[in-house]
Amino acid sequence: MEQTSVSIGVANMLYNCAEALAGQRILIAYEPPEFGFFDADVVTCVAQEATKLGFIVDLMNVGFESWSPKFSDELLDRMDGADVVVFLARIGDQLRFSGMLRDMVIVNSYTLNKTMLGSPFASAHYGAFLELKSAVDRLIAEAEEILITCPKGTFITGRPNLYHVPACDTTLRRFPLSVFSPVPASGFSGRVALAGFLTGTGSHYYEDYTVEFEGATIAVLKDGRLVGFEGAASDVAKANAQYDRVSALFGIDRNFVHSWHAGIHPGCGFTGDAAENYEAWGGAAFGNPRVLHFHTCGAYAPGEISWNTLDPTIWIDGVAYWKAGCFQAELLPEGREILERYPCAGRTFANPDRSIGIGRLWS
Repeated sequence: MEQTSVSIGVANMLYNCAEALAGQRILIAYEPPEFGFFDADVVTCVAQEATKLGFIVDLMNVGFESWSPKFSDELLDRMDGADVVVFLARIGDQLRFSGMLRDMVIVNSYTLNKTMLGSPFASAHYGAFLELKSAVDRLIAEAEEILITCPKGTFITGRPNLYHVPACDTTLRRFPLSVFSPVPASGFSGRVALAGFLTGTGSHYYEDYTVEFEGATIAVLKDGRLVGFEGAASDVAKANAQYDRVSALFGIDRNFVHSWHAGIHPGCGFTGDAAENYEAWGGAAFGNPRVLHFHTCGAYAPGEISWNTLDPTIWIDGVAYWKAGCFQAELLPEGREILERYPCAGRTFANPDRSIGIGRLWS
Protein backbone atom coordinates (compact mmCIF):
# COMPACT_ATOMS: atom_id res chain seq x y z
CA MET A 1 0.00 0.00 0.00
CA GLU A 2 1.45 3.36 -1.06
CA GLN A 3 1.93 5.74 1.82
CA THR A 4 0.79 9.35 1.60
CA SER A 5 2.44 12.08 3.63
CA VAL A 6 -0.52 12.00 6.04
CA SER A 7 -0.28 8.23 6.50
CA ILE A 8 3.45 8.58 7.19
CA GLY A 9 2.68 11.19 9.82
CA VAL A 10 0.12 8.97 11.57
CA ALA A 11 2.42 5.95 11.41
CA ASN A 12 5.21 8.09 12.89
CA MET A 13 2.91 9.12 15.74
CA LEU A 14 1.67 5.62 16.55
CA TYR A 15 4.71 3.46 15.84
CA ASN A 16 7.65 5.73 16.66
CA CYS A 17 6.17 8.01 19.33
CA ALA A 18 3.56 5.82 21.07
CA GLU A 19 5.43 2.57 20.29
CA ALA A 20 2.05 0.99 19.60
CA LEU A 21 1.48 -2.41 17.98
CA ALA A 22 -1.09 -3.20 15.32
CA GLY A 23 -4.21 -4.68 16.90
CA GLN A 24 -4.03 -2.49 19.98
CA ARG A 25 -6.82 -0.13 21.00
CA ILE A 26 -6.28 3.56 20.29
CA LEU A 27 -8.51 6.11 22.01
CA ILE A 28 -8.55 9.43 20.14
CA ALA A 29 -9.77 12.07 22.59
CA TYR A 30 -10.65 15.04 20.43
CA GLU A 31 -11.78 18.63 20.71
CA PRO A 32 -14.50 19.51 18.18
CA PRO A 33 -13.72 22.15 15.54
CA GLU A 34 -16.27 24.69 16.77
CA PHE A 35 -13.80 25.76 19.45
CA GLY A 36 -11.51 27.06 16.71
CA PHE A 37 -8.38 25.10 17.57
CA PHE A 38 -8.27 21.65 15.93
CA ASP A 39 -9.76 21.16 12.49
CA ALA A 40 -12.23 18.33 11.98
CA ASP A 41 -10.15 16.88 9.16
CA VAL A 42 -7.17 16.06 11.38
CA VAL A 43 -9.32 13.89 13.67
CA THR A 44 -10.79 12.08 10.67
CA CYS A 45 -7.35 11.53 9.14
CA VAL A 46 -5.81 10.10 12.29
CA ALA A 47 -8.78 7.77 12.85
CA GLN A 48 -8.85 6.53 9.24
CA GLU A 49 -5.11 6.01 8.95
CA ALA A 50 -4.91 4.26 12.32
CA THR A 51 -7.65 1.89 11.20
CA LYS A 52 -5.77 1.17 7.96
CA LEU A 53 -2.69 0.34 10.03
CA GLY A 54 -4.66 -2.31 11.92
CA PHE A 55 -5.49 -0.52 15.14
CA ILE A 56 -8.87 -0.67 16.88
CA VAL A 57 -9.94 2.97 17.04
CA ASP A 58 -12.24 4.57 19.60
CA LEU A 59 -13.24 8.24 19.35
CA MET A 60 -14.38 10.47 22.19
CA ASN A 61 -15.38 14.13 22.10
CA VAL A 62 -13.83 15.67 25.24
CA GLY A 63 -14.85 19.25 24.48
CA PHE A 64 -12.86 22.13 25.87
CA GLU A 65 -12.68 23.63 29.33
CA SER A 66 -10.91 26.97 29.53
CA TRP A 67 -10.81 27.36 33.27
CA SER A 68 -10.54 24.09 35.24
CA PRO A 69 -9.59 21.25 32.91
CA LYS A 70 -9.90 17.76 34.34
CA PHE A 71 -10.59 14.23 33.22
CA SER A 72 -14.25 13.25 33.42
CA ASP A 73 -15.19 9.87 34.84
CA GLU A 74 -16.31 8.80 31.37
CA LEU A 75 -12.94 9.76 29.87
CA LEU A 76 -11.07 7.89 32.60
CA ASP A 77 -13.17 4.80 31.92
CA ARG A 78 -12.49 5.01 28.18
CA MET A 79 -8.78 5.57 28.81
CA ASP A 80 -8.70 2.53 31.06
CA GLY A 81 -9.85 0.36 28.15
CA ALA A 82 -7.25 1.68 25.72
CA ASP A 83 -3.65 0.72 25.05
CA VAL A 84 -2.76 4.18 23.75
CA VAL A 85 -4.53 7.52 24.19
CA VAL A 86 -4.02 10.25 21.59
CA PHE A 87 -5.16 13.74 22.53
CA LEU A 88 -6.22 15.97 19.66
CA ALA A 89 -7.57 18.31 22.29
CA ARG A 90 -6.22 21.10 24.44
CA ILE A 91 -6.94 19.24 27.66
CA GLY A 92 -3.87 17.12 26.93
CA ASP A 93 -1.69 20.21 26.68
CA GLN A 94 -3.30 21.87 29.69
CA LEU A 95 -2.62 18.89 31.93
CA ARG A 96 0.74 17.91 30.46
CA PHE A 97 2.73 18.94 33.54
CA SER A 98 0.55 17.42 36.22
CA GLY A 99 -2.69 15.73 35.31
CA MET A 100 -1.71 12.62 33.36
CA LEU A 101 -1.83 9.00 34.44
CA ARG A 102 1.78 7.91 34.50
CA ASP A 103 1.19 4.21 33.85
CA MET A 104 -0.45 4.81 30.46
CA VAL A 105 0.92 5.63 27.02
CA ILE A 106 -0.54 9.07 26.32
CA VAL A 107 0.33 11.18 23.29
CA ASN A 108 -0.56 14.84 22.92
CA SER A 109 -0.56 15.88 19.27
CA TYR A 110 0.24 19.41 18.11
CA THR A 111 -0.87 18.76 14.54
CA LEU A 112 -3.84 21.14 14.41
CA ASN A 113 -4.91 20.34 10.86
CA LYS A 114 -4.39 17.98 7.94
CA THR A 115 -1.71 20.23 6.43
CA MET A 116 0.47 19.93 9.53
CA LEU A 117 -0.19 16.20 9.75
CA GLY A 118 1.01 15.77 6.17
CA SER A 119 4.06 18.01 6.49
CA PRO A 120 7.64 17.17 7.56
CA PHE A 121 6.59 18.40 11.01
CA ALA A 122 4.75 15.10 11.48
CA SER A 123 6.53 12.81 9.01
CA ALA A 124 10.16 13.44 10.06
CA HIS A 125 11.06 10.53 12.34
CA TYR A 126 10.06 11.07 15.97
CA GLY A 127 13.17 9.24 17.13
CA ALA A 128 15.43 11.86 15.56
CA PHE A 129 13.90 14.65 17.60
CA LEU A 130 13.83 12.57 20.76
CA GLU A 131 17.59 12.12 20.36
CA LEU A 132 18.14 15.77 19.46
CA LYS A 133 16.14 16.90 22.49
CA SER A 134 18.18 14.64 24.76
CA ALA A 135 21.40 15.96 23.23
CA VAL A 136 20.34 19.58 23.80
CA ASP A 137 19.21 18.79 27.35
CA ARG A 138 22.60 17.27 28.16
CA LEU A 139 24.45 20.17 26.58
CA ILE A 140 22.47 22.75 28.56
CA ALA A 141 22.76 20.81 31.81
CA GLU A 142 26.55 20.92 31.52
CA ALA A 143 26.76 24.53 30.30
CA GLU A 144 28.69 27.19 32.17
CA GLU A 145 27.15 30.15 30.36
CA ILE A 146 24.27 30.76 27.96
CA LEU A 147 23.72 33.96 25.98
CA ILE A 148 20.50 34.68 24.07
CA THR A 149 20.25 37.51 21.56
CA CYS A 150 17.87 38.51 18.77
CA PRO A 151 17.79 41.18 16.03
CA LYS A 152 15.41 43.38 18.05
CA GLY A 153 17.56 43.73 21.15
CA THR A 154 17.19 40.61 23.28
CA PHE A 155 20.25 40.14 25.47
CA ILE A 156 19.91 37.49 28.17
CA THR A 157 22.75 35.77 29.98
CA GLY A 158 22.88 33.16 32.70
CA ARG A 159 23.49 29.63 33.87
CA PRO A 160 20.89 26.86 33.60
CA ASN A 161 20.78 25.63 37.22
CA LEU A 162 19.23 22.33 36.19
CA TYR A 163 19.97 20.44 39.39
CA HIS A 164 16.33 20.47 40.53
CA VAL A 165 14.65 19.69 37.21
CA PRO A 166 13.03 16.23 36.93
CA ALA A 167 14.25 13.88 34.21
CA CYS A 168 10.82 13.96 32.51
CA ASP A 169 9.59 17.49 31.89
CA THR A 170 5.98 16.49 31.16
CA THR A 171 3.81 13.49 32.03
CA LEU A 172 3.01 12.46 28.45
CA ARG A 173 4.61 12.05 25.03
CA ARG A 174 4.43 15.10 22.77
CA PHE A 175 4.02 14.63 19.05
CA PRO A 176 5.82 16.00 17.21
CA LEU A 177 8.56 16.58 19.76
CA SER A 178 9.56 20.16 19.06
CA VAL A 179 11.20 21.76 22.13
CA PHE A 180 13.90 20.86 24.61
CA SER A 181 13.21 20.72 28.35
CA PRO A 182 12.36 24.06 29.95
CA VAL A 183 15.43 25.80 31.36
CA PRO A 184 14.88 27.41 34.79
CA ALA A 185 15.00 31.19 34.51
CA SER A 186 16.28 31.73 38.04
CA GLY A 187 19.87 32.07 36.84
CA PHE A 188 19.13 34.44 33.94
CA SER A 189 19.04 38.22 33.62
CA GLY A 190 18.77 40.74 30.82
CA ARG A 191 16.29 42.11 28.28
CA VAL A 192 13.78 40.23 26.10
CA ALA A 193 12.44 41.89 22.94
CA LEU A 194 8.79 40.86 22.75
CA ALA A 195 7.26 39.87 19.41
CA GLY A 196 4.64 42.63 19.53
CA PHE A 197 2.35 41.05 22.12
CA LEU A 198 1.85 39.18 25.38
CA THR A 199 -0.26 36.04 25.22
CA GLY A 200 -1.22 33.11 27.43
CA THR A 201 0.67 29.85 27.79
CA GLY A 202 -2.15 27.38 27.16
CA SER A 203 -2.41 26.53 30.86
CA HIS A 204 -5.72 28.37 31.21
CA TYR A 205 -7.70 30.40 28.71
CA TYR A 206 -9.08 33.66 30.00
CA GLU A 207 -10.77 36.77 28.66
CA ASP A 208 -8.40 39.18 26.87
CA TYR A 209 -5.91 36.35 26.47
CA THR A 210 -3.57 38.52 24.37
CA VAL A 211 -2.57 42.18 24.39
CA GLU A 212 -0.82 43.73 21.41
CA PHE A 213 1.68 46.59 21.49
CA GLU A 214 1.95 49.58 19.20
CA GLY A 215 5.74 49.69 19.23
CA ALA A 216 8.87 47.87 20.34
CA THR A 217 8.50 46.58 23.90
CA ILE A 218 11.16 45.03 26.12
CA ALA A 219 10.69 42.83 29.20
CA VAL A 220 13.46 43.22 31.78
CA LEU A 221 14.50 40.12 33.71
CA LYS A 222 16.69 39.87 36.82
CA ASP A 223 17.54 36.49 38.34
CA GLY A 224 14.25 34.95 37.23
CA ARG A 225 12.06 37.92 38.22
CA LEU A 226 10.24 40.40 36.01
CA VAL A 227 11.67 43.83 36.84
CA GLY A 228 9.55 45.85 34.42
CA PHE A 229 8.94 46.82 30.81
CA GLU A 230 10.54 49.33 28.48
CA GLY A 231 8.88 51.00 25.50
CA ALA A 232 6.16 53.53 24.78
CA ALA A 233 4.28 54.59 27.89
CA SER A 234 1.01 53.18 26.54
CA ASP A 235 2.58 49.79 25.81
CA VAL A 236 4.26 49.62 29.22
CA ALA A 237 0.91 50.42 30.83
CA LYS A 238 -0.78 47.64 28.79
CA ALA A 239 1.84 45.11 29.83
CA ASN A 240 1.65 46.01 33.51
CA ALA A 241 -2.14 45.97 33.47
CA GLN A 242 -2.11 42.48 31.95
CA TYR A 243 0.22 41.20 34.65
CA ASP A 244 -1.81 42.85 37.39
CA ARG A 245 -5.05 41.38 36.07
CA VAL A 246 -3.87 37.83 35.35
CA SER A 247 -1.91 37.45 38.59
CA ALA A 248 -4.92 38.65 40.57
CA LEU A 249 -7.24 36.37 38.60
CA PHE A 250 -5.31 33.25 39.58
CA GLY A 251 -3.77 34.44 42.86
CA ILE A 252 -0.22 33.81 41.60
CA ASP A 253 3.22 35.38 41.85
CA ARG A 254 3.02 38.25 39.34
CA ASN A 255 6.73 38.66 38.65
CA PHE A 256 7.94 35.06 38.75
CA VAL A 257 9.59 33.91 35.52
CA HIS A 258 9.66 30.14 35.57
CA SER A 259 11.66 28.94 32.55
CA TRP A 260 12.35 29.23 28.84
CA HIS A 261 12.98 27.08 25.80
CA ALA A 262 13.19 27.31 22.01
CA GLY A 263 11.93 25.27 19.08
CA ILE A 264 13.99 22.39 17.70
CA HIS A 265 11.79 21.29 14.78
CA PRO A 266 12.43 23.09 11.48
CA GLY A 267 9.38 21.39 9.96
CA CYS A 268 7.06 23.21 12.36
CA GLY A 269 5.38 25.80 10.17
CA PHE A 270 2.43 28.07 10.91
CA THR A 271 0.94 29.48 7.73
CA GLY A 272 -1.88 31.54 9.20
CA ASP A 273 -1.78 34.94 10.84
CA ALA A 274 -1.04 34.70 14.55
CA ALA A 275 -3.12 37.81 15.21
CA GLU A 276 -6.23 36.01 13.95
CA ASN A 277 -5.94 33.21 16.51
CA TYR A 278 -3.27 33.61 19.17
CA GLU A 279 -4.54 30.55 20.99
CA ALA A 280 -3.87 28.28 18.01
CA TRP A 281 -0.58 30.06 17.28
CA GLY A 282 0.64 29.52 20.83
CA GLY A 283 -0.36 25.86 20.65
CA ALA A 284 1.53 25.09 17.46
CA ALA A 285 4.19 27.57 16.33
CA PHE A 286 6.39 27.35 19.43
CA GLY A 287 8.24 24.35 18.01
CA ASN A 288 9.79 26.34 15.16
CA PRO A 289 13.44 27.28 15.88
CA ARG A 290 12.56 30.88 15.04
CA VAL A 291 10.56 31.08 18.29
CA LEU A 292 11.93 31.22 21.83
CA HIS A 293 9.51 31.71 24.69
CA PHE A 294 9.56 32.28 28.43
CA HIS A 295 6.96 30.91 30.87
CA THR A 296 6.04 33.77 33.21
CA CYS A 297 3.45 34.95 35.74
CA GLY A 298 3.16 32.10 38.22
CA ALA A 299 5.72 29.97 40.05
CA TYR A 300 4.86 26.85 38.07
CA ALA A 301 5.19 25.48 34.55
CA PRO A 302 4.10 26.90 32.20
CA GLY A 303 2.84 29.97 34.09
CA GLU A 304 0.06 32.07 32.57
CA ILE A 305 1.76 34.64 30.31
CA SER A 306 4.43 33.90 27.73
CA TRP A 307 7.13 36.15 26.35
CA ASN A 308 7.89 35.31 22.74
CA THR A 309 11.00 36.52 21.00
CA LEU A 310 11.89 35.68 17.42
CA ASP A 311 14.94 34.63 15.43
CA PRO A 312 17.08 33.97 18.50
CA THR A 313 20.77 33.26 18.52
CA ILE A 314 21.57 31.01 21.47
CA TRP A 315 25.21 30.75 22.48
CA ILE A 316 25.99 27.80 24.75
CA ASP A 317 29.54 28.07 26.11
CA GLY A 318 30.51 30.18 23.13
CA VAL A 319 28.93 28.11 20.35
CA ALA A 320 25.85 29.43 18.49
CA TYR A 321 23.67 26.32 18.35
CA TRP A 322 20.79 28.56 17.26
CA LYS A 323 21.72 31.31 14.81
CA ALA A 324 19.11 33.89 13.80
CA GLY A 325 16.33 31.36 14.31
CA CYS A 326 18.11 28.41 12.66
CA PHE A 327 18.82 25.41 14.88
CA GLN A 328 22.27 24.20 13.85
CA ALA A 329 21.78 20.68 15.09
CA GLU A 330 24.89 19.42 13.30
CA LEU A 331 26.99 21.37 15.82
CA LEU A 332 25.78 19.20 18.70
CA PRO A 333 28.38 16.63 19.78
CA GLU A 334 26.24 13.84 18.29
CA GLY A 335 24.12 16.00 16.01
CA ARG A 336 25.62 15.14 12.65
CA GLU A 337 25.40 11.42 13.44
CA ILE A 338 21.71 11.75 14.39
CA LEU A 339 20.84 13.56 11.17
CA GLU A 340 22.71 10.97 9.11
CA ARG A 341 20.93 8.15 10.89
CA TYR A 342 17.53 9.75 10.19
CA PRO A 343 17.70 11.11 6.61
CA CYS A 344 14.11 12.41 6.78
CA ALA A 345 15.11 14.68 9.65
CA GLY A 346 18.25 15.70 7.79
CA ARG A 347 16.14 16.76 4.81
CA THR A 348 13.89 18.78 7.09
CA PHE A 349 16.87 20.66 8.50
CA ALA A 350 18.15 21.27 4.98
CA ASN A 351 14.77 22.77 3.97
CA PRO A 352 13.38 24.48 7.08
CA ASP A 353 9.88 25.95 7.17
CA ARG A 354 10.36 29.59 8.19
CA SER A 355 6.61 30.33 8.36
CA ILE A 356 5.61 31.35 11.86
CA GLY A 357 2.59 33.56 11.23
CA ILE A 358 4.17 36.78 12.48
CA GLY A 359 5.18 39.70 10.32
CA ARG A 360 3.33 42.91 11.09
CA LEU A 361 4.11 42.99 14.81
CA TRP A 362 7.78 42.08 14.41
CA SER A 363 8.70 44.11 11.32
